[in-house]
Amino acid sequence: MFKKILIANRGEIACRVIKTARRMGIQTVAVYSDADARAPFVQMADEAVHIGPSPAAESYLIADKIIAACKQTGAEAVHPGYGFLSERASFAEALAKEGIEFIGPPVGAITAMGDKIESKKLAKEAGVNTVPGSEGEVKTTADALKWANKIGYPVMMKASAGGGGKGMRLAHNDKDVEEGFEATQREGLNSFGDKRVFLEKFILNPRHIEIQILGDKHGNIVYLNERECSIQRRHQKVVEEAPSPFVTPKMRKAMGEQCVALARAVGYYSAGTVELIVSGADPSGESFYFLEMNTRLQVEHPVTEAITGVDLVEQMIRVAYGEKLPFTQDDIGIDGWAIENRVYAEDPYRGFLPSIGRLVRYQKPVDGWTDDGAENGRRGVDGVRVDDGVFEGGEVSMFYDPMIAKLVTWGATRDEAADKQVQALDAFRLEGLGHNVDFLSAIMQHPRFRSGELTTGFIAEEYPEGFHGAPADVRLTGVLCAVGGVIATADADRARRIEGQIDRAMAPPGDWVVTVAGEDHTVSLEEDAITVDGHAVTLEMAYTPGDRFVEVALFENDADEDSEPHETYGLQLEPTRTGYRITTRGAKHELRILPERIAHLTQHMIEKIPPDLSKLLICPMPGLLVKLHVGEGDTVQPGQPLATVEAMKMENILRAEKEAVVSKLNATEGDSLAVDEVILELE
Repeated sequence: MFKKILIANRGEIACRVIKTARRMGIQTVAVYSDADARAPFVQMADEAVHIGPSPAAESYLIADKIIAACKQTGAEAVHPGYGFLSERASFAEALAKEGIEFIGPPVGAITAMGDKIESKKLAKEAGVNTVPGSEGEVKTTADALKWANKIGYPVMMKASAGGGGKGMRLAHNDKDVEEGFEATQREGLNSFGDKRVFLEKFILNPRHIEIQILGDKHGNIVYLNERECSIQRRHQKVVEEAPSPFVTPKMRKAMGEQCVALARAVGYYSAGTVELIVSGADPSGESFYFLEMNTRLQVEHPVTEAITGVDLVEQMIRVAYGEKLPFTQDDIGIDGWAIENRVYAEDPYRGFLPSIGRLVRYQKPVDGWTDDGAENGRRGVDGVRVDDGVFEGGEVSMFYDPMIAKLVTWGATRDEAADKQVQALDAFRLEGLGHNVDFLSAIMQHPRFRSGELTTGFIAEEYPEGFHGAPADVRLTGVLCAVGGVIATADADRARRIEGQIDRAMAPPGDWVVTVAGEDHTVSLEEDAITVDGHAVTLEMAYTPGDRFVEVALFENDADEDSEPHETYGLQLEPTRTGYRITTRGAKHELRILPERIAHLTQHMIEKIPPDLSKLLICPMPGLLVKLHVGEGDTVQPGQPLATVEAMKMENILRAEKEAVVSKLNATEGDSLAVDEVILELE
């Protein structure tokens, strides 16, 4: 076996590869940029080599620097992770010339499948169902309009070398094509160095299903079941699960066999994924089409590991060394259900805008990742696994993907895996930047998600007005009020004990008015009894003034001492001027907590009127001002593009909300903008 391998990547996937290599007794080498000098993966590796400045184009994307690091450290093989150079055939060729093993597929397969235009042709030849679309590259907006009208709207414009949700735009009409075609070309060029674009028919009610492939150098290829990745935002996967609640055994076999045939046609070995789109409008479930093949490890590979028990990274390493797969297709089963949520540095309360900065606080639900040597070690600790590459006090950089962590849960059933997600998301403590934990929790609790009725339009359909937090039911509202009364009483009790306070001997208030979502609730505490609006609430919690996280167990009111709690909650507490902001179950709940004897005085308070910002175009995220679409004195109409800001490698078009005249430009193209910086003024 290899004695030393280099990981040509960063963040959580670098940590992930290092953990498996360590378990296999293989030494590891990390490469890092300026921005990652203190990153966890650098500390975890046996050796680390600095390869340049923070931008990926000057460090992680330069093959010569990776090869030089291999020579410097004596690394015999390179695991590319995903992204960066993982699907760059020239990188695999360069390694081969230096006698360094590439832990991935053969160059021919990378070349064939890395080009979406060519891969579609090969898929057809291999007997795989394909989506109707343009024949080859579409070079101009005029050609794109011709193809779009020939195929029929809606159509998807795709960068040929794209992936990870980048270089993809949906067009419902000619205007969308005219506005988006050149932007798709630019995203492809900026992110992948390839501006070629093609068009495909957009399948209605689509579900995104993918098949995990694994092959060796001896001609053995198996499929490790499917993953469903239908819940996406801007074509970026948010939730992944295995197996799919939609796929039947008959579909699984048909999909798997077609994907194996495609892999065999290109001489594939190592891990790879064939992505398919399935029409949810077809009740038979047999209308599935080839999208693309990713010739690398997928971000969502842990859910496959959880239901099969196969360590995909280990198998990639063993295959690269020349070993045969230790199992056949008949050995691959499905044990339980696994769900993965991607925790991103983006703010769902502000339209999912990227949020970069320092992680002032970072505590995850579990500290462990795997039980080494255990049969089901891939499932983490008690069915909860966190793959991450960040640390408390570290920066989520503008230079790379905004992923903070991947939360993976396993259960005997789909509902059990989803319930574990809700509990674990409650326990995530993230401060210092915006994040999507509340949004993920809301999805896990959503009735439509629980029913398995998924499409790639799930988020747009269920949150058409944006995300404002998961709604609280009556039980949760009662718990919030009871907890509010308990912590207010404890805080008041502490205050009266502080030396030098007036009325030190006076008992703390026990009757409170707690306002949640604009509704007042009366909370009374007498000894160990708590009532909310006259109804008893039985809960167990430990709180000391100053705590910022409490665990609460809710019991049935007639439960005996040995009873199990009806529900458990993790509550994050943030003091406000008149109470607490409590985050739990997918929402931030503002609690105003006042003693009952003075609560009625609030009706006399004057409401503060927020400033009028409607005349300003404000940058909603940190980013680069790529284009100004207007000049001073221009009259603009509702919906007209005003400026394009690039953030996290994605272009975001800012539009006019009403008819107005541009009175002043406060920024110029090429400026780096901070969040809330004024771009232009309107009158």
